[in-house]
Amino acid sequence: MSTRTTGRGRAAAGLLVLAATLVMSGCGSSDDDAAAGSPSSAGSTAPADDGSAGSPGSDDGAATSGGSASAGPSDDSAGDAGDAAGSGCAATGDGPPSGADTHDVVDVDGDGKDDVAWLTGGPDRTFGVTTASGATFSHEIDAAEPIRASAVVNVVGADATPIALVDVGRAVQLYSLAGCQVTVTTDAKGDPYTFDKGFTGYGTGVGCSEVDGRLELAGLDAVSDDSGKTFTVKRTLVDLSDDGAHAANGDEATVATSAAKDDDVVTTAQETSCGDAVAGTDGPVEPQG
Repeated sequence: MSTRTTGRGRAAAGLLVLAATLVMSGCGSSDDDAAAGSPSSAGSTAPADDGSAGSPGSDDGAATSGGSASAGPSDDSAGDAGDAAGSGCAATGDGPPSGADTHDVVDVDGDGKDDVAWLTGGPDRTFGVTTASGATFSHEIDAAEPIRASAVVNVVGADATPIALVDVGRAVQLYSLAGCQVTVTTDAKGDPYTFDKGFTGYGTGVGCSEVDGRLELAGLDAVSDDSGKTFTVKRTLVDLSDDGAHAANGDEATVATSAAKDDDVVTTAQETSCGDAVAGTDGPVEPQG
């Protein structure tokens, strides 16, 4: 499972090192392994209409997680990339829509300044980002669940790819924020790569594991064989393309066995997070009314 870098993440990492059994198995990704929004299965994280959840992890295992902006165009509205590295996205759009819930997030466009992520409500609910440079880009959320959406944003992988995880209740949608636009991440079949929240049997959450000093996206799965008293936690690392537009299931690992239901390693496997950010607390939440 992924490891939180501070607070309970460190506790979870310690738990895994002292009490968990780590069994790394390198499962190469394939077309059938990629987690997909509608159908797919990846090790522990197989998607389905509600998402793919596996449990990704790092050698130390423990889950971690990581806004609000644009009234600009919906679905595929995007800003133009900056002219030079570090310059940020070119200013475009009108900023966060009126009534959107906004939250400061990490630097998405590489200009060294924190940006803002946002969520709007209603039938055309939308997730978007407004950068410090003045660019606004967004994408409409495609989910039938009436549950309020929440999101977290962070940068993952060796290529420092900016991503957003949007929790819609039964599943978690994955978006790339590279290139000054919000792009639905897809699997090898072209289906949305999503994470299960325990409703289809493919996983229970999503987090980010620290691997070689960087965060790696991972699907998490906490399963109990004794009516919820103790849990086995597994994770499946997610292999992202450089631009984050495509994903496939990577290495699987068992990061904890016989863990109590209130242990951090179990709690993290049942939420949506990345780095130190947890959806519903450290990112925008769909406004009510």
